[in-house]
Amino acid sequence: MARIFIGIGSSINRHENIRQGVLLLKEYFGPLYLSSVFESEAVGFDGGNFYNLVAEFNSELPVKQIISELKKIEVQLGRPKKAIKYAPRTLDLDLLLYDLTIAPELDLPRAEIITNAFVLQPLAELAPTLLHPILAVSYKELWSQYPPNKQKLWKIASPIYKQ
Repeated sequence: MARIFIGIGSSINRHENIRQGVLLLKEYFGPLYLSSVFESEAVGFDGGNFYNLVAEFNSELPVKQIISELKKIEVQLGRPKKAIKYAPRTLDLDLLLYDLTIAPELDLPRAEIITNAFVLQPLAELAPTLLHPILAVSYKELWSQYPPNKQKLWKIASPIYKQ
């Protein structure tokens, strides 16, 4: 059984789309562990702030099927199938880690783990001692080394989903 981490983000109707996304992830994949929700400014374009979090679950599904199911959920919640990369999102579901798989053609581990605070901080919160499959450094340590002023990020005071 693979240990899987998914980055979840939304900048359009954030509260509702994150809530619905979490419910659909549970429906598709079963029980989830969820990080806190963080708010961040858009990266790569001018737009509204995003809500972001990371979900963890276990699955026997192969990696490509996990990716396919994530795309189905995004489309179900209104994301266009051919969405442009740097634009507002109803829901963005990114496969961050699939066990310790290193597959550059699938962007595993996902490169943005170490470049974007809105991915690294919730991942470090959820799996602080887990080692990055390439760097062999824990996510807690990677977060402690992250430049403090690189991206603005703040924790949402109350959860927008129910565990």
